[in-house]
Amino acid sequence: MYNATEQFAELNKVGVANATRLAALSIENAEKLFKLNVTAAKVAFAHGVENAQAVAGVKDVQELMALRAKVAEENVQAAVGYGRTLYALASEAQGNYTALAEEAWNAYSKNVAAIVDKASKNAPAGADAAVNAFKSTFAASTAAFDQFQRATKQVANLADASVRAAAASTAKSTKGRK
Repeated sequence: MYNATEQFAELNKVGVANATRLAALSIENAEKLFKLNVTAAKVAFAHGVENAQAVAGVKDVQELMALRAKVAEENVQAAVGYGRTLYALASEAQGNYTALAEEAWNAYSKNVAAIVDKASKNAPAGADAAVNAFKSTFAASTAAFDQFQRATKQVANLADASVRAAAASTAKSTKGRK
């Protein structure tokens, strides 16, 4: 016999499991970002001390101008490196979130389809139209979600290519100034 309560309880269990996985993934990504920022702060502090010592040892204006150019170059390179690493972390996180969402959606779709099939077999006479309407609506929403996923992947790939090109251009322009 069909028991709707058990089916919905199972969907809820899957939802809780997915929420737990999402929370764990979010914490993992926050830790990575925290580590990146702490490392960047340590490096920036060390460079600041090093540069302050270098400025203290300057003997003339030309040496100061050369030091200023060197420090500016190092700062641009550090910023570009930080940006690349941050972008890599964000891209990895986005990929992980996308995979989790796709997995959850696929499992949800299969579970709902199974529930609808079981419910339709136990539906009272004359409920065929309502069951078919629900199946049709669910199929349309699944198709719309799949189309949205494909479009999102295309936009993400385009943005990724644009960011990589911009980073490469920035790196080339700063190297060309040496």
